[in-house]
Order: sequence, then C-alpha cells, then structure tokens
Amino acid sequence: MATPRLVDASFIKSAQALGDSVDDTVSEVVFLGRSNVGKSSSINGLTSRKNLAKSSATPGKTQLINFFDIRYIYDEKDWNIRFVDLPGFGYAKVSKDLKGAWQKNLVEFIKHRVSIRVFIHLRDARHPNAQIDKDVNKYVKEFIRGDQLYLDVFTKIDKLNQKEKTALKKAFPGCITISNSKRIGYDRVHQKIFEHIFGVSEWLN
Repeated sequence: MATPRLVDASFIKSAQALGDSVDDTVSEVVFLGRSNVGKSSSINGLTSRKNLAKSSATPGKTQLINFFDIRYIYDEKDWNIRFVDLPGFGYAKVSKDLKGAWQKNLVEFIKHRVSIRVFIHLRDARHPNAQIDKDVNKYVKEFIRGDQLYLDVFTKIDKLNQKEKTALKKAFPGCITISNSKRIGYDRVHQKIFEHIFGVSEWLN
C-alpha cells in the first residue's frame, strides 16, 4: 500500500497562547524542538512547501504558535489534520521576562490543548543527548494522555557518518531520522501520523 500523500498545506493563523488559538475541532500534530534544530525546515520538507513555515536566523525569534491546515490523500479519500509549529525552546538571547512568558504559554498549550494527538519532538542527530531535550521528553511524558503519541525525530542525519548513525539507532531503537537537505525520512513520519490519528497502517503488512 502506498504512503499517505500530503497534497495541501496552508497557513491559518498565529496565536500567542491557548486563549487565542484556532478552534480545537481538528486533530493536531505539534512540533517541538530547540530553536536551531531545523523545525521550520522540517515542516516545509514534510509539506513540500518551501516557505510555509518561516524560519529565522535568530534562535527564539519565532515566538508565536503557528497553525497550518493539512490535507492528505490516501485510498482516494481526503484526510484532514493540522500541523502546529511551537516556538523553539533552549534559546538564550531573550529577556528573562519574555522567556518566562513564552514558557508559560507553551506549557499551558501543550498540557491543555485537547486536539493534540501527536507530539513530534525534533532533535539534532549530532547532539542526541542534549540535556534540554531529555528534560522536555521527561516533562511532556508526565502529562501525556493515552490518546497521544510522542515521537522522537532526529534531524540532520546526513551530518553523521555511518558509525555515528549506528550508535544513534542503538541508543534510540526504532527512532525516526530525517534530513531536510537530502529530503529523506519524511514517509515514515507521515505513516506514523496516519497510524496514530486515523488507525490506518496497511503499509506495514
């Protein structure tokens, strides 16, 4: 069976917090990650849209929660979900007050947004054991619901040599690896999203 094909992606709106977000009637895939992990590039790669998610040269510059409507075609049917791009964490060059406000807004959103079905935690394959990624992983798993999936996806896999790739897969069995510059690994991400949200997994047979 073919992999689900993402055929349409469009920006809806940006929000500062849970209170001014779009309605929560559509299943959502949330993207978490450090500011320089390639979050915008990953969303653009997954959607095959060059400038859908705007990246910034300054870590932490993307301060808002950004919502995107996503449409897949699979088995000749339309399947609709939403991607949510969260502000990057782990940046240093912001004021203490602003950093605190962002973190408070992020925590409220990821804990209380009922439509979140998948958390995609983007991690830099060159730094797989970064403490902030470990902390985020542990924190989210403290409140994750039974109907939610937490997925570690390692970016920049093309920067690793074969020995490093083997070590990564040994340390994180079953992990997903992607390269935005080489455009590899996206199919597996789409499949995992589809499996969890729609219960469709024919390609595994």
